[in-house]
Amino acid sequence: MKLLRRTLIFTLILAGLFSMTACFIMKQKKFGKTPSGERLERIKKSPNWRNGSFQNLNPTPQLAEDTSMPEIMFRFLFGKVEKKAPVHAFHFEKTDLRNLDPNQDTFIWMGHSSYYMQIDGKKILVDPVLSGYASPFSFTTKAFKGSDLYTAEDIPELDYLIITHDHWDHLDYNTVLKLFPKTKKIITGLGTGEHLELWGYNPKNMIELDWFESSDLGNGFKINAEPARHFSGRTFKRNQAIWASFVFESPNQRIYIGGDSGYDDHFKKIGEKYGSFDLAILENGQYNKDWRYIHFLPGENIKAMKELNAKRMIPVHNSKFALAVHPWNEPLQKITELNTENLRIITPKIGENVDWKDDEKVYEKWWEAYD
Repeated sequence: MKLLRRTLIFTLILAGLFSMTACFIMKQKKFGKTPSGERLERIKKSPNWRNGSFQNLNPTPQLAEDTSMPEIMFRFLFGKVEKKAPVHAFHFEKTDLRNLDPNQDTFIWMGHSSYYMQIDGKKILVDPVLSGYASPFSFTTKAFKGSDLYTAEDIPELDYLIITHDHWDHLDYNTVLKLFPKTKKIITGLGTGEHLELWGYNPKNMIELDWFESSDLGNGFKINAEPARHFSGRTFKRNQAIWASFVFESPNQRIYIGGDSGYDDHFKKIGEKYGSFDLAILENGQYNKDWRYIHFLPGENIKAMKELNAKRMIPVHNSKFALAVHPWNEPLQKITELNTENLRIITPKIGENVDWKDDEKVYEKWWEAYD
């Protein structure tokens, strides 16, 4: 009886210590904050807000019907995956962003979903995760060796910082803190501004958009928020901020910034709404049949490109972090194999200065050198 009592007391003490530790960790600023005040009141008026959270346009299970979370965790933790990360470190050349011709239209990929663009004289950065990891803790979800080419210090003064949603692999606390002083405007989905405001960014310089809302940026520039099929959340409480794709329009270009999304009929509707795109930047990687509703499976991004009527596509969301159980180089292999119609799909190296309007340039299959 005494042994049972001691065991029970010890268990309760451990549980209490675990709860206190978890509570302390979750109160750190990097986890952000759920919307409140005027922002919450605006959210509650959104047609996309129901039953206390944002909803996708069509029913979207987090997990496919034929699987379960224990199965997924078991496969992720104990399943054998060949080439989940490159065996050898990447060796890429780094474009000096600070000394680019400001009038040059360019795209520079930083791995995963982080990229820098210059469009008609505007400097734009999307979803920068430049701290070497994509999680709350620096010892997990580390960048592949050689992929973390850029730091926040390499970024020039920005006209626009675009954040598609608040997941850790798209919104990095340490990176954006360093970028705040040199960012004129942040553009993001409705609700994500609560994190940014908590972290010290002036809400007067934020543009928060719900799906189907637009903001005139002046001088022929415009930003439009469109749907994506995904979810949001930096803690256990999900979907308090909306996840979005964005259409960036300049006097001469129309760019589709896809963020994260599973396939759905919104791509066709967006294509019909805008007519065509000069460039679509779409996710390509971190997929699994278990979460096929919230990330493209191979080939679905090609289908989306066609429905968007995009002249060109750059696939991202790969080659920096292992967030799924496929080989690291499979997304790039698959998209080139499945491009049977010879669509203009651009596959640059990390750090490469890309003139994406040059349709004569041939891009090498650089990932094969690291096979």
